[in-house]
Parts: sequence; structure tokens; C-alpha cells
Amino acid sequence: MDRQQIKELEDKIIVVLKNIYDPEIPVNIYELGLVYEVKVEENGKAHVLMTLTTPNCPVAESLPAQVKEEISYLTGITEVDLELTFDPPWDQELMSEEAKLELGLL
Repeated sequence: MDRQQIKELEDKIIVVLKNIYDPEIPVNIYELGLVYEVKVEENGKAHVLMTLTTPNCPVAESLPAQVKEEISYLTGITEVDLELTFDPPWDQELMSEEAKLELGLL
């Protein structure tokens, strides 16, 4: 897989992430700033570094599983390594302008 194909897969992953919503907040997880990093290796292995709004989030088990599953459906992805972190902890400053506007924070 060349660099262009890797970039296209990373872009497709971002589209997938923009279609997954936090059930408590009407904004997708990408715009919420829950996704810190998306990388794809030459062999098609995807690595996603993400967080949750709080460590005791009610969807702490189901949301990461959903993210992993949705990404795995993409053609060209051979494996999904999802890493959940709380360092740095999520806060509203990580949200995109679009998310802040949607939630009335601007």
C-alpha cells in the first residue's frame, strides 16, 4: 500500500468516525474531539487513539467496540488497534468549532 492509499484509508476512517455519535451528546465523536489520532500502516492495520468524555462514561465499553467494528468494515483495513486513553483528559477545548456551535457554546 502506498502513501496515497494510506491517506485515502485514513480519510475514510475519519468519515466513519464522523458518523458515530456519543449517545449523550448530539455531536459525532470526531467533532467532539474524542479521537486523538488515526493512522494506517502499509499492511492495512489501523491504529486509533481515542478517549471518552469521562472515564466512567456509560458507553465506556460499547463505544470503543462500535468504533473498532465500524472501521473494520472498510475495504483495505486488515486489523483495527483501538487504544483508549485518558491522558490528556478530554475537555471542551478539544471540540471543533462546528461541535461548539451545535451545542450552543459559541
